[in-house]
Amino acid sequence: MGVITDIRKKINSISRYNQILRVLIKYGLEDFVYYLDESKQYTFLQKFIPNSTRIYIKKYSKWAKMRLVCEELGPTFVKFGQILSNRPDLVPLELTLELEKLQDNVPPMPENVAKDVVETELKDTVENLFAWFEPIPFASASMAQVHKVILHSGKRVALKIQRAGIYDVIIEDIKVMYRIAHVLERRLPSLRSFDPIGLVKNFEASILKELDFIHESINAQRFYINLTNDDTIEQFANAPRTYQEYTTSKVLALEFVSGIKIDRIDELKSNGFETNVIARRLAISYFKQIFEYGFFHADPHPGNLLVLPNGHICYLDFGMMGSMLPRDISIFGKLFIAITNKDIKKIIKELQRLSNNAAISNMRDLEFDINEFVEKYYVRDIHENEMSTILLELKDIIIAHGLKVPTYFFLFARSLVTIEGVIAKLDPKFEQFEIVRPYLKNSAAQKYNPLKIGKKIVNSVVELTNYMEDFPSDLKNAIHKINSGQIKVDLTHKGIDPMVHTLQRITKQLITAFIMVALIISASLFIIFEIHPLLNGISFLGIASFILAVFLGFGMLLNIKRGDYDY
Repeated sequence: MGVITDIRKKINSISRYNQILRVLIKYGLEDFVYYLDESKQYTFLQKFIPNSTRIYIKKYSKWAKMRLVCEELGPTFVKFGQILSNRPDLVPLELTLELEKLQDNVPPMPENVAKDVVETELKDTVENLFAWFEPIPFASASMAQVHKVILHSGKRVALKIQRAGIYDVIIEDIKVMYRIAHVLERRLPSLRSFDPIGLVKNFEASILKELDFIHESINAQRFYINLTNDDTIEQFANAPRTYQEYTTSKVLALEFVSGIKIDRIDELKSNGFETNVIARRLAISYFKQIFEYGFFHADPHPGNLLVLPNGHICYLDFGMMGSMLPRDISIFGKLFIAITNKDIKKIIKELQRLSNNAAISNMRDLEFDINEFVEKYYVRDIHENEMSTILLELKDIIIAHGLKVPTYFFLFARSLVTIEGVIAKLDPKFEQFEIVRPYLKNSAAQKYNPLKIGKKIVNSVVELTNYMEDFPSDLKNAIHKINSGQIKVDLTHKGIDPMVHTLQRITKQLITAFIMVALIISASLFIIFEIHPLLNGISFLGIASFILAVFLGFGMLLNIKRGDYDY
């Protein structure tokens, strides 16, 4: 039975590969087929393409034809195109713009098929699980559809159901993609720099993650927790809560949220909302995600944004999210500040840090390009208030100079373009930088937060203490290995003075750190136990110890900033 199944899968894979070649020929991409068709069995098909089809095809550019091919080949290729549209560092801009237009709306599954999926996953009948199951989905796409259900408790839930059999279809298509990628790498050496096989691997990881609704439920919960933990006045965002007991890898249950789609301007106004206020709240909620949470919604198009009755913004669909490290958040803050200050050297430094200190082959050309970018930014009349324009132009410079930036950079840029488009419809005169500037300054200043500096110092002292405990045994083992001939030491006195100087500085800094910690602890004890003499009820010795610790800290920071250039 297993052999028959393998043969059937092999036949299906070959059939799918043949179908792809036929669709490519249909849309006039014969040159591409020439490289894929190693057996040369499809060249005769060109004679059977009707003239009407050829005339129709001539209306489109080659990039538009690629989009049409993806749409005709179904959900796997549509998703591949959508994911590829987030990688402008790999594909031409014209193709990126076309791939962003990809549509995957398809007729919904029949009610009985949708119910079968739910009952199989949740191991019970729909009637037992829910008080009501809406037979017609209110949203449908190529991979899933969403039904409205009511729990026995009376709560309304949006139930996302994966299409039956879609997993097997996608797995077979991925196998075909690997075959195409191998052929392209072998027959078109010029494409090796794009790493076709690597692209398919990344796509496979991405789409398999999207097919697992557990992953999306974790994203939704993480986003929800970030919002509920934010108790500041300017917290204007909401997210649906997840019902884990009704969630599996193929079924996702989220709270059903009612509201007005954010792009329905007339409806918002007729319901008493001021669109400029909504625009401001949307911007604040988005920049909080970027610069405070480090976890942001990467697909904030109008269909995923609702305005609630209280004027808050509710985010939907958490399949595509971006995540940033605190270090990178700080880099972004410094990068934008450097741009506004026209600090070219600082811009280059932050770009290098963002690309993990990648080597720059031609620093002069990079400085020239950055200088041109900054000068154009300051005399620009259009798009002057759009951060996305800055990111997209920086993206071109990054690609041109071979700097490798994290994938989320492109997700950030793309989502920023989307969110700015929504904001522009709500309030064409919206001043974006007035909202984002405090977040930029705060993120850039996080490195110098006294609490964080103190935490780092304490952690360093703890690590040093642990190391000193292990040092005697490590030294004993090293001496034993040297005596037994396991280690040969060859010392060459060459430029050792700077190293000695550096070691002396490190030793001084460690001693200073120990003294600072001791003073801070002493100050705390003096103040807690009210050791006399007192000054306004506070121990004078505690105050003096704390001030001395601060002076020592500033001295140490200046010493660190000076580096090894003081000998």
